[in-house]
Amino acid sequence: MIDQTKPVDTPRPVAVGARIQTLDVLRGVAVLGILAVNAAAFALPMAAAMAPEQSPFPLVGAAAVAHWTVEVFFHQKFVTLFSMLFGVSIFLVGDERGNEARGRLLRRRLFWLALFGLIHGAAFWYGDILLLYAWSGLFVMLMRSMSPRSLILFGAAATLGLATLQAGTMWLTANGPAALADALSDESMALAEGAVSASIAAYRSGWPAGLIENLKAWGFLQGMSLFGYVFSTVPLMMLGLGLFKVGFFHGRLPTRIYLALMVVGGALLALLGVLEWREIMAGPGVEATSGWSEVVASYPIFITLAYASGLILLTSRGVGWVRRIFAPVGQMAFTNYLTQTLIMTSLFYMPWGPRLMGQVDYPGQWAIVVAVWALQLIWSPLWLSRFRMGPLEWLWRRLSYGHDLPLRRQT
Repeated sequence: MIDQTKPVDTPRPVAVGARIQTLDVLRGVAVLGILAVNAAAFALPMAAAMAPEQSPFPLVGAAAVAHWTVEVFFHQKFVTLFSMLFGVSIFLVGDERGNEARGRLLRRRLFWLALFGLIHGAAFWYGDILLLYAWSGLFVMLMRSMSPRSLILFGAAATLGLATLQAGTMWLTANGPAALADALSDESMALAEGAVSASIAAYRSGWPAGLIENLKAWGFLQGMSLFGYVFSTVPLMMLGLGLFKVGFFHGRLPTRIYLALMVVGGALLALLGVLEWREIMAGPGVEATSGWSEVVASYPIFITLAYASGLILLTSRGVGWVRRIFAPVGQMAFTNYLTQTLIMTSLFYMPWGPRLMGQVDYPGQWAIVVAVWALQLIWSPLWLSRFRMGPLEWLWRRLSYGHDLPLRRQT
């Protein structure tokens, strides 16, 4: 549909009434769930966030439960969902490849997303995912007119293939030659622990030391993202787009398919919960499950699809409270994602905050996460009651379309 007041090749912004409620709900749940995982990466240096055995907080008591909850219910599940939904947005913005106006809009949108990602990662938080999404989107936009069957088959095959490769590597690390275990010697662990303490001290010392620590972590992680994680992100985006095209996200598939996905994902989630708890209780450096916890954890896609299926059934079958609670957060997912960064970095290492880096244990991190969840669940519908979209969504659209867009709702 073309706005006749503009040149004929200028695509009209998607109307608010055209939004797909299930997508907003899923996007809202995903952005909230991602914070639960990212909290440790805000509160601790990258080495300690990625390897809890290097953290200053031992996994005992409440800390063990808090960490177990993240690893079982959140880790990789919600970023997987968010990646699938981003694949859907590639099509919603760019339409079919034959639509040249929409294609130009999509390319501009990805360009500005990359710029946002550069600023977000380099100046605020090393864990930025926006640059990876912009990079991955360049590939997915070339595939957006593929058939649903091809998108699903390729996306699923690549996702499961990479998961199996990871699972095999994890199993061999635990059960293979002793030389693999020697790489994690006590001496190297002591050096790593010293590096973590030094990094915490640098973050807490103020600017520019905190910025330098963030830049070092950002450079390392973005190298992995742009030349490694892209191979797992693109298939997830393709899978998400394929599922969108067959009506999965609309709730149009037979109920039995959603229930089957929930059963499979629920069984895997229960198994992962048992295995992860055994690993945590055994303590660092002990393979209590002979690598099987890592094997099961390598397949988050099944748990993600179970989560999505449950939310889709609730939303599409008329359970209104799910839509009312989560859809506003999803409509403002870009703003809420970046707001999470502003809040968390202000708490943990920005010069204007209390600089709590390395001082908040896992239960304390959960308390902060829940508080931010409450804030975003409250402020998102309040903002949208007066404005058409989130402030950063408006800015992103304004830059992508190249002309002014109304923000305030008409009274």
